[in-house]
Amino acid sequence: MKKAVLLLLAFSLLFVFSTGCATKEYVKQQIDPLVDRISKLEARVSAVEAKVNDLEKKYAEVAQAKKDAADAKAMAQDAMKLAKECCEKAEAAAKRAEAAADRAEAAAAKAAKAFELKQKK
Repeated sequence: MKKAVLLLLAFSLLFVFSTGCATKEYVKQQIDPLVDRISKLEARVSAVEAKVNDLEKKYAEVAQAKKDAADAKAMAQDAMKLAKECCEKAEAAAKRAEAAADRAEAAAAKAAKAFELKQKK
């Protein structure tokens, strides 16, 4: 009976040790496809990150351009307002100059008439 138990124990240990360990080659065969897939995924993630970085830069540029355009629009509106004020002031000055010219012509006509009257006397 001891021999049977020993024999049974020997076969069980043999079975456990022969099937329980994986060889390096088996592990490598199982891991290599995963390593390849992970490498490809890492490459794709890197490409996507690069595109996202480019898009973020472009977004920042567009946002700055939009801000610059808004500033330029505000400056243009201010310039138009100032130009309109200048035109109004120039028109007013032209009217005053025309009125002054009319008064000067009237004064010159009066002076000419007075000169003629003095000459006739």
